[in-house]
Amino acid sequence: QVQLVESGGGLVQPGGSLRLSCAASLSIFNFNAMYWFRQAPGKQRELVATMTSSGSTFYADSVKGRFTISRDNAKNTVYLQMNALKPEDTAVYYCKGNKGYGASWSDYWGQGTQVTVSS
Repeated sequence: QVQLVESGGGLVQPGGSLRLSCAASLSIFNFNAMYWFRQAPGKQRELVATMTSSGSTFYADSVKGRFTISRDNAKNTVYLQMNALKPEDTAVYYCKGNKGYGASWSDYWGQGTQVTVSS
């Protein structure tokens, strides 16, 4: 059973920082890519950051230059460092991983962690 568990969310003032963690129950090398999504109230879930198995990273324009996705292979953990946070970054943040190919493709989601940016 593949599990992803997020942590690190909370309340932070505008301009502040948070680091989210996503701990996997197996080596993250098993995943084709790892992602961070977010979903604000009344809005669709949106892709925030991607890290491929080779280490390439991609970001949504709205977070580029402020957020950084990284990984610690020894800890089977992916991180999202969030700096210069804005109220519009308020959302539930989800970690996702996918593995396999073709008919064996599978997506795995964490339970989410709330990030609230407010003064």
